[in-house]
Amino acid sequence: MAKKKKEKIIYYDDNSTIIDMSSVNRKGEQKKKQPAKRQSTAREKWETYWSTVKTMFLPMLIVLSILCVLYLLLMWLGGNF
Repeated sequence: MAKKKKEKIIYYDDNSTIIDMSSVNRKGEQKKKQPAKRQSTAREKWETYWSTVKTMFLPMLIVLSILCVLYLLLMWLGGNF
């Protein structure tokens, strides 16, 4: 019974961060460089932040109300110690 040889995996590193591995294809060869991404402005960042806060506002209120109800229930059931 012959043992199967384990496939050797070769990793290629082009000294870029894990986020910017788009320029490397499957065989490790470099693709052509993509144009630099445009930096977002402070206004765009602010709008993104507030849209996220607005999205999470209702779930936050629900969680806080559940915690308050549980606290009041435990205080009422616990009585005075």
